[in-house]
Amino acid sequence: MSEGNKLATFKRINFFRGFMTTEKDWNDAHSYHVDKRRLHNRLMHAPGVVPHAAGGFKVSARGKGELAVEVAPGYAVDGQGNDVVLLETEIKAVNPSDFKLPNTIYIVAKYIEEFTDFIAYKENLEFKGHRRIAERCRIDIEVMEPDITKEIELARVLLEPGVRRITEPKDPDNPKANEIDRRFVPVAGFVGSNISPKMHRDLLELLAIGKLTYSYLFHDLRILTASDVLHALIALEMMLRGRQLSQDTLTDLFKLIFGLQWNMVQDIDANYPQFGSRKEFGAFKKNIEIVRGMSKEGSPDFLVNCVGYQRKSCESLQDLFAHKLAAAAPASDAGAPTDRIFEAIKVRSADFGKVLEIEESKFKLIDMIDLIDDASEKAHKFNIEQARDRYRTRQRLKYPDGVTVEDVGIAYEGGYAEWEITGATPKKDIIVVTRMDYVHGEYETEMYVNGKKVGNSVCPGNDRRARWRNWPFVIPGEYVTEPNLKLKQIPITAGRDVNMFKVWFYQPI
Repeated sequence: MSEGNKLATFKRINFFRGFMTTEKDWNDAHSYHVDKRRLHNRLMHAPGVVPHAAGGFKVSARGKGELAVEVAPGYAVDGQGNDVVLLETEIKAVNPSDFKLPNTIYIVAKYIEEFTDFIAYKENLEFKGHRRIAERCRIDIEVMEPDITKEIELARVLLEPGVRRITEPKDPDNPKANEIDRRFVPVAGFVGSNISPKMHRDLLELLAIGKLTYSYLFHDLRILTASDVLHALIALEMMLRGRQLSQDTLTDLFKLIFGLQWNMVQDIDANYPQFGSRKEFGAFKKNIEIVRGMSKEGSPDFLVNCVGYQRKSCESLQDLFAHKLAAAAPASDAGAPTDRIFEAIKVRSADFGKVLEIEESKFKLIDMIDLIDDASEKAHKFNIEQARDRYRTRQRLKYPDGVTVEDVGIAYEGGYAEWEITGATPKKDIIVVTRMDYVHGEYETEMYVNGKKVGNSVCPGNDRRARWRNWPFVIPGEYVTEPNLKLKQIPITAGRDVNMFKVWFYQPI
């Protein structure tokens, strides 16, 4: 393989009957695979340290205050595509007499190869050699700025005359003399995301809550420092949805957001005493303090704890501005259902529980009517009026996935049905999901909320084999003006009866 970034022709060894192999053939066979791996590393990944592997090659001060540093195990890729692997912690002593001070020293990791396992055969001394080549990592201290094609910088330290010990930086973003400086450590390129699907969903939910909260603080209360937090959350969501964030990058971005949040805390303390003196604001401030402290500790559970405390901080602010935040909430938020989610709801045979999770969206059950159950109908003031025909029905039918469900319901033709629901959050969409016998499809109804028409529920088509469907209809958030709502359903398709078994009511979380 030629040096640098030039490409060479690759030739694999090809065995055949009667092929008399030599040591060169076998070495060429191994070199082929080594060179192909280096080619991939060099062209597909930026050189640098992989932060989440082992100890991330982190350089730390010795606890005893020695003139030495500890280098944690780690994995890196150099500019030639070599894998630089350190398996055990290494202590590297620094001798000031080796350098003309003041001077900056660089702690670097280098890929080296060493021949090992030497053997010589007594029968014929011409047959001898090393049976293995060990791929090792060597930690060096240099005074020249590292060349990324040959070595990986792990840290640097500006040594002053009379230095007695090397310490951790008091301010990692602005290290002083004789303090470890990690600002120039290259980070290896990362493609895709190693954030788990659950964490990805939890983060999107957190960002939706955060955007609503800080948007109100900025746009309605005119707290200017809240604008910085709001736009940082928007930028973070864009990057997260692009699925290009690693856990380590996400941790660094959250640290920036903590700083912006703390600026807002100080602003409110100084300029908004009507809010700063409230206990809810005190709870918000405490949660931000806790998560800022955790970010400095480097806990492996940092992201999980970060999401939890950030959510608590938003809830504290929402408790402070509960009524106004509900009024300021957008008519359709980040959890609004899509057509694809609707299709999944229609054919769902599993139970509809308190929380409905479909793809990356999550919905909260706010109410449910179990038709033919007298207590449920009475509690919701369910009633059918002026119907030309009305009857009860018990069905044992299948969903499209083959699951059989038995349920009882009611059907009516003409007139209208009305009922009441409770527990709604104002200004948020409500998804009305009605279990129905789809063999009686091809109908349309007008839907009213508190006397105002909110749209038509259209049920095209039918299915004579898999007859269960859960038909969805969305009440736009602009019509959700209070927690208790009165709904009215009027069939407008002549000669078609409308059947209802169970009716669930969900709102996006």
